[in-house]
Amino acid sequence: MTVVLLVGIIVFAGRPDIPRGQVVTIPPPQPAPVLEAPPVVDAWPRWGITHTEFSADNATSEVSGAAAHVLGRVPMLQNQHIMGWGADNPEPVAGKYNFRDLDSRLQFMAQAKAVPIITLCCAPDWMKGGTSGRTDWAELETAPRREHFDAYAKLAATVAKRYPTVKHYMVWNELKGFWNTAQNRWDIEGYTELYNKVYTALKAVNKDIKVGGPYVSVGSSPPAEGRTSEVKGAWGVVDQRDLDAVSYWIKNKKGADFIIVDGASVTKEAGAYPDEFTALGKFSALTTWLREKSGGLPVWWAEWYVEPNSRDWAEDRRIAVQTAAMMEFAASGAATSLYWSPQRKDADECQGCLWNPETGAELPMAGIMSGFTKWFPADVALETVTSSDTRVKVLAQARQLVMVNTADTAVTTTVDGKQFQLKAYEVKWSARGGA
Repeated sequence: MTVVLLVGIIVFAGRPDIPRGQVVTIPPPQPAPVLEAPPVVDAWPRWGITHTEFSADNATSEVSGAAAHVLGRVPMLQNQHIMGWGADNPEPVAGKYNFRDLDSRLQFMAQAKAVPIITLCCAPDWMKGGTSGRTDWAELETAPRREHFDAYAKLAATVAKRYPTVKHYMVWNELKGFWNTAQNRWDIEGYTELYNKVYTALKAVNKDIKVGGPYVSVGSSPPAEGRTSEVKGAWGVVDQRDLDAVSYWIKNKKGADFIIVDGASVTKEAGAYPDEFTALGKFSALTTWLREKSGGLPVWWAEWYVEPNSRDWAEDRRIAVQTAAMMEFAASGAATSLYWSPQRKDADECQGCLWNPETGAELPMAGIMSGFTKWFPADVALETVTSSDTRVKVLAQARQLVMVNTADTAVTTTVDGKQFQLKAYEVKWSARGGA
């Protein structure tokens, strides 16, 4: 019995690894697309979106054209990952590239007058212990192995050379795969090593390319005895492990042009604490901490979320909270805020979408994005304007203001010397007398 068992072990151990994932058909090499130069903007737009699995480049020409107009009427930031979220494996075999999806997405972004951004995530399977020539999408969030960090930096440089109109790069996404299980914390040392190699490779392609990290997802919990953190408030307590990761990266990065995080206003344990509008204070507090801790680097929010996982809010309530969140980003001086696009194929499942996926027609959140991009870019001077009813939040500059009713009932209020009536959760814009 023992002999049979040993033979079985030897036979099994001698078998080659079972290939994992889908076989990737690598197309013949294609020339890089000729992309229209990004629009010239008077100021950094601050606001924008991240394209995800479903976007308008996957749609009919009619829908694609309509969506491009919705996004491009006021040029905003548009971000795309190099693998996943609408893009296939860019390097299925070492040195053999597949940029069809990325080309398509970048072409749509150019059509939509984007100020383009690329997120350098995720990694081909062969860089993370998978099978060369295959893609196992279940392993999308696995980090590349340390012995392939140089190869990943080379891929980043290849992308930068292919798309010379893209001048802003975010390195990785939410520290995916960089978790130290033994120590119950982020493997920020490993991430920073990868980041430094990518930073060096990108700057070698073009010194004017802007690069940032560490793209930590910053969690929070309700206040409780024993929970300590450098960042806390009425909205809760930030997980100090996330802040420690950011601090390590700040100290050990080779260089950076901006600092990136993402996060939700809702807590891990209690949802929106103590309510969905007070919870938004987390965004301002963390923006201030990041700017001070980093010595003044522009603060980028790569993703931000305000709704509990149940996603049972009505559209007017969702838009009101999202608008109030954008007010927090503007008031606290965040340099960039990217809305994670929730686009779907089915219009009935497209809560929070920017355009109707079946027609390309504008949806309410698109108007909010365009309005903030036009009136509240990064360098705009804000002015203090208050509401007689504190349930109405106000953000103002010399020529325009925006109000949001945070109540689930109609409100009458005086703002900027004028009386306004706002329906429950209504967002309303009003011109001002500035030049």
